[in-house]
Amino acid sequence: MSNKPNEVICIGVTDDLEARVLEHKDKVYKKSFTAKYNCDKLIYFEEFKDGNKAAIREKQLKKWKRDWKLNLINDMNPDWMDISLNWKNSVNSVYKTKRFLPTQE
Repeated sequence: MSNKPNEVICIGVTDDLEARVLEHKDKVYKKSFTAKYNCDKLIYFEEFKDGNKAAIREKQLKKWKRDWKLNLINDMNPDWMDISLNWKNSVNSVYKTKRFLPTQE
């Protein structure tokens, strides 16, 4: 995920990408890193059938130098377009995750 000026890159792992992206866009977790830095653009993702391999890849990417991350993103998405813009947004999709939603603030 990134923000509009493409200054921040946030890396994470989820078992439901659509729902997780919607959580970021709606700033469901008001005090989270992505809410604080307005990271609401999906600019890159990888799919894994094995959750353990996905977690290993997440840790690997988090250790990478920023330039390496930029090259990876630019290879797939040189314009840094929000990949999720064409997805069908469902109001209830955020509730498909196994996470607990915060109380209303």
